[in-house]
Amino acid sequence: MSLYERDGGTVTEIPRGISGNDAMQANAPSTRRLFLEPSAKRTHVPEVVAAIEARRREKPAHKPRSVLNRAPKRKQKTIYDDFGEAIRTVWVEE
Repeated sequence: MSLYERDGGTVTEIPRGISGNDAMQANAPSTRRLFLEPSAKRTHVPEVVAAIEARRREKPAHKPRSVLNRAPKRKQKTIYDDFGEAIRTVWVEE
């Protein structure tokens, strides 16, 4: 037994096959069903659109964040002597 029932509440049993949507429509027939009514007409405001576009064009172009925060690449380079034999390897930043 639940606390609700102990405090005097009762639980009604709903028969199988009854939908909650059917009961909701019967009680409130004025509810709007999505995508059944035509969309409302919208007022186009060219001044606002032009102001937004002007602000967007004023912003300076910037490099992507990944390029700014990236550490310089390091590459291993082999040093050769006059006869073409490898002497040592060093790390070089690009």
